[in-house]
Amino acid sequence: MKKLSLLIGAGLILCWSCDSGSKIDEQAFLDSLETTEENTTVISEEVLESILQQIPSPLEIAVLLKESGTNYDVELLNGTDNLANYNSNFQKALNLGVYGTDLGYTNIYEQNQDAFEYLTAIRDLANGLSIGQFFDFGVIRRLATNSRNLDSLLLITTKNFNSINASLQEQQRANLSVLLLTGGWLEALHIICQVTERNMNNEELKERIGEQKIILENIMLLLSFYSESNPNIKELYDKMAELQAQFDSIEITQTYAESTLEEVNGIVTISNNSTTTINITDENVAEISRITSSIRDYIIQ
Repeated sequence: MKKLSLLIGAGLILCWSCDSGSKIDEQAFLDSLETTEENTTVISEEVLESILQQIPSPLEIAVLLKESGTNYDVELLNGTDNLANYNSNFQKALNLGVYGTDLGYTNIYEQNQDAFEYLTAIRDLANGLSIGQFFDFGVIRRLATNSRNLDSLLLITTKNFNSINASLQEQQRANLSVLLLTGGWLEALHIICQVTERNMNNEELKERIGEQKIILENIMLLLSFYSESNPNIKELYDKMAELQAQFDSIEITQTYAESTLEEVNGIVTISNNSTTTINITDENVAEISRITSSIRDYIIQ
């Protein structure tokens, strides 16, 4: 299935495919860190990109919700009237990720007026972080208000995030990239949890929540790196640790099976026959939803 994505703006991070993810090697992660003489360690682009590629696209999730018959609900999103509350770079970066996910949600449901409001909020936050120069908001606005342009939007947002991340790394502000990623991921998790709680019989949505266990492990690894030097990130890390503890009770079993070649209409493709089993209970979903909402409230307040 082709992945759609959204995340505009700054990194709006999540515009990638989800293949159940795999945990990055912790030692490889540590080895990849690049330290300067001023002890301003940054994360290599390769490591960050490997994590980004495992994060489920908010657009993919929104498509899944729409196809399941779930109606558009603006109350699930972070209202743009909260924008004035975000004064620190910590708040701006997190909520830039949040609004990026929300923009993807409005896009899938073709709510153009709401999409415009989120684009405006994203522009203001991006300018506040001095990364607004990476966005051509005229083009993004045209693409984001038409769901038929998702592929083009994905290309632009991916390119934007790479540019933004490189710039932040050069400015020794790579921690903001991690916050963008965290905010966008958490908002996507919040939306899917809220919808799933209304219909616990939707096993596909529940499995999507369970898949996030591995993604969260990677995000925690990134946050842990900055938590020792940044008290705000330390506080966020501690809150996310509670969420990780709940995810730890979810069992994910991967069964390997050799891939096979298949010919369809004269085209040979490789079929992945390995399977993944996710054991997640209704109680797990409810508790993950509760903790996620609590962390989100802390972020968007």
